[in-house]
Amino acid sequence: MDREEIVWVRKEDARVPGKLPIVYSKSYAVRFHGLERLHPFNAAKGKHIHKALCAELSLVEGSFYEPEELTKHQLRRIHTREYLRSLRWSLNVARIAEVSLMAFVPNKYLQQAYLRPMRFQAAGSILAGKLALDYGWAINLGGGFHHCCSNRGGGFCPYADISLLIVRLFEQEPCRVRRIMIVDLDAHQGNGHERDFNNWETVFILDIYNAFIYPRDHAAKLSIRCGLPARCGHLQCRHRCPQGRSPGEPGHLRRGGPGARPIGV
Repeated sequence: MDREEIVWVRKEDARVPGKLPIVYSKSYAVRFHGLERLHPFNAAKGKHIHKALCAELSLVEGSFYEPEELTKHQLRRIHTREYLRSLRWSLNVARIAEVSLMAFVPNKYLQQAYLRPMRFQAAGSILAGKLALDYGWAINLGGGFHHCCSNRGGGFCPYADISLLIVRLFEQEPCRVRRIMIVDLDAHQGNGHERDFNNWETVFILDIYNAFIYPRDHAAKLSIRCGLPARCGHLQCRHRCPQGRSPGEPGHLRRGGPGARPIGV
């Protein structure tokens, strides 16, 4: 079976009776001797949610879909070669994870304890996207790395799973997916996907965030069509469409849409 097919969705798993369109793997767990607790983000939340769902709904391990780890080749569909190479340096990984002590940890260990689980979580977002088309809904108990774009990570987000999911949906489901809306309700601005989808008329971004906290990325804000910064208290909506083009028409996109060149390639 082709590796791309496994990450997207296993054919034998499609609409399997007894399975819910919820994606989770034990490989999501980020563990590096407690250093992960130095960041306010709860790296074990997926595990806790999985445990609660099993208890509340009387589910078993086989009730969930499990992704395979993303390969370097698949990550290159979004990320630049330079960015992926930068993750070989512990100092860069520590900056992204926002845990300064990680800069003194051998990179080989960070690859296994932090970046590998994040690659599984990113793959889970892609799998959930395909399952949503088949089931009508889907949830990934990980991922959502909205601070990472094609050439830069940050805010505990090393891989741009949202961007990767959207590009793959446009490429592999052109008949069913023509436009996508990102609804970002995290307290922080989703500057990663906003940078990747600047001038994509096929991607509509709604972002509700606190304008006084990280990342305060003013350049990325230009991609927000409908936003609610905490400082103003009211929605700021706009719809941009270049003259002579209709929304969603690939010809007027600067960096994307179905059939466009990969971001960062």
